[in-house]
Amino acid sequence: MSTDKSASSSRLAQLCVGYFAFYTVTGVLVKYFTQLREPKMSDMAFLFNNTVGGSIFAVGVVLLFGWIRLKSNQLIQWGPFRVPSEVRYIIPSGICTAIVIPTTTLLYTLPISVLVAMVIMRGSIIVISRLVDEVQIRQGILKKRVFHEENLAVVFALLAVGTNIVLLPLVDLLAAQNIPADRWLGLEAGAGRGSFDFLGSVPAMTILTTYLIAYSFRLYIMNYYKNTRATGVAQDNKGFFAIEQLAASGTMLLGGVLLFFGPAVFGWTDFRVLAFGEAIRRPDLAAVLSGVPYGIVAFFSVFIFMFKGRTATFAGLVNRLTSLVAGTAATLLLFYFFGTRFPTAQDWISLIFILIAVYFLTRAERLRTAELAAALAAAPAPSLAGVPAPAVARNP
Repeated sequence: MSTDKSASSSRLAQLCVGYFAFYTVTGVLVKYFTQLREPKMSDMAFLFNNTVGGSIFAVGVVLLFGWIRLKSNQLIQWGPFRVPSEVRYIIPSGICTAIVIPTTTLLYTLPISVLVAMVIMRGSIIVISRLVDEVQIRQGILKKRVFHEENLAVVFALLAVGTNIVLLPLVDLLAAQNIPADRWLGLEAGAGRGSFDFLGSVPAMTILTTYLIAYSFRLYIMNYYKNTRATGVAQDNKGFFAIEQLAASGTMLLGGVLLFFGPAVFGWTDFRVLAFGEAIRRPDLAAVLSGVPYGIVAFFSVFIFMFKGRTATFAGLVNRLTSLVAGTAATLLLFYFFGTRFPTAQDWISLIFILIAVYFLTRAERLRTAELAAALAAAPAPSLAGVPAPAVARNP
């Protein structure tokens, strides 16, 4: 019996290892440029330089290797060009990506608890992924069911993401009883007060809502593409990534031009806009090069989200849990090489929840691979006679 190596557990493990390694490097570089290096870079300055480096690298790779030729269900006419029909929704996915990247940084520049911001950004992907599956199952797009083990993994993943937020009120409660849990866990009693004041901030809620909407559309589109491949048409994740990346880079370029000329044309005076403009005037080559690992992370991230034969729930969990473990690894590296803080007790508690979630994901993966093997064995042998070749865009 032949097997589909692109959907194998070993291929998934390879993607996770790559994602973990380069996400860890990226985490270290962010801290180095914004907190450790002298002179320190502002968040907006690092965002500009890092994003430029990552985008140039990613676009260079997809153009160099010709990934732009997407294997398509159908070619359609756009003016003088025949392009994949999927372009109609992959380009919007790229625009959503271009929105997600800056709003992630903007959340940290607002008067919002960093812990809460991280919980929202990481937890939302897990929840959105599960909702995407539910919606596409009801639409008849997703033909698979979400295993019970995947749902259990969601619960423990959310506990891992929200460990700090859960512990803060508990520490306050114990402190009121003269129990020094704050010292045991490395948390300050009362640190959680006011963490959700941002709910009354219009800028904060606007940026947060934009982030959540953009990511929701992007995850839906990724899984719509994955679950609507026609018979005989390969799931071309490289082609999807290429078109999405070009759309994202083009959108970010237009946004950067608007922000650069905004102060002069529209009188914008927000410190973030001014910092962004200053970063454009004075690019930092080292910070630009720091975008290369970030660009590599983008490849692994998309390929995990779109991993063949898996639900959005499963892929979203694998993506987020890998990034969480990488975050802990980055903290350890920063501690050993730069003398920053050692991972706190809540970091290790979070890691325990992650490992429990991984256990349930491992069980789900065994069930899914058995299901895929059974489906492959039951499929009739393909006949070459009368089967048209998959449509491939020549001039996208």
